[in-house]
Amino acid sequence: MTIDKPSEHFNTKLYTGTGSTLANTGVGFQPDLTWIKGRSGATEHVLTDSVRGVTKELSSNDSGAEETVAQGLTAFGTDGFTVGTDGSYNTSSATYASWNWLANGAGSANTDGSISSTVSANTTSGFSIVSFTGTGANATVGHGLGVVPKMIIIKDISNVRNWQVYHTSYGNTGGGQLNLTNAFSADGMFQNTTPTSSVFSIGTSANVNASSANIISYCFAEKAGFSKFGSYVGNGNVDGTFVYTGFKPAFIIWKNESTATQWILLDDKRLGYNPNNNSLFPNNTDTDADGSAISADLLSNGFKLRTTSEHDNESGSTFIYMAFAQNPLVGTNGVPATAR
Repeated sequence: MTIDKPSEHFNTKLYTGTGSTLANTGVGFQPDLTWIKGRSGATEHVLTDSVRGVTKELSSNDSGAEETVAQGLTAFGTDGFTVGTDGSYNTSSATYASWNWLANGAGSANTDGSISSTVSANTTSGFSIVSFTGTGANATVGHGLGVVPKMIIIKDISNVRNWQVYHTSYGNTGGGQLNLTNAFSADGMFQNTTPTSSVFSIGTSANVNASSANIISYCFAEKAGFSKFGSYVGNGNVDGTFVYTGFKPAFIIWKNESTATQWILLDDKRLGYNPNNNSLFPNNTDTDADGSAISADLLSNGFKLRTTSEHDNESGSTFIYMAFAQNPLVGTNGVPATAR
């Protein structure tokens, strides 16, 4: 199925804080995962989803367990979300970015794996939220996508543990940690087993499968014209590597898998035109990077690196990435995407 309007499944929403309860509309759907970061202040990245419930906070930049933040994200609405007065969500006059994904509500029981899970799945866009309880023994977990996921982000929400990332381009021997700068490593987190169309595998590591721990996973499958999960090799030149995605990106995260470097996050709204696409960093609390840190142009069919930095385009290093579309290159409505 071709997704002609990616914004019906993923959308970036920018907003300015008021310091009092604030309903953010204009997302275009009722989100099931909302990831918020303060742009003007050194606040944490905060993630709330419909399976864990509102006011339940995880931070991509640290290893902490889930927190209940009464004045955090307090409601998901039909066209957005409401935030309270907590500073990571809504300081007066501060600017924020939110990235929003559609799944399928609070989820339902899934028994495809050896561990039963609760799954909220959007099979059209290839995104699911998966909640399960760890056993400490090798296991499989149902993800509900009906196709093989290309990237899985996992967090033990009961304990202080690192976020774990599986990516198809690195392979099934291990992965990286979203909250750290570490290079990817063959750590056996995923049993050296590639996910299937129904389940993903987890090993005995406490980071992904501690006995009795509550664990959340965000699973992403690739959909032509909407999402792409791949890798590129840096060339160490300001006329950098071009990465073809088949659409104009609305959102990209990448990481040098070979070296200890930052995770980089771009979107098409901050500032949204080349060459002024500002970076944020999922593993730290830094504010919007200024023009000196601009790293890539967003083009009608992919993105092109514009720096020699080891974080973006180090010569000979392999970078993994995830990307979501603003527009498909050409959808069934025949409308081509254009760069700005």
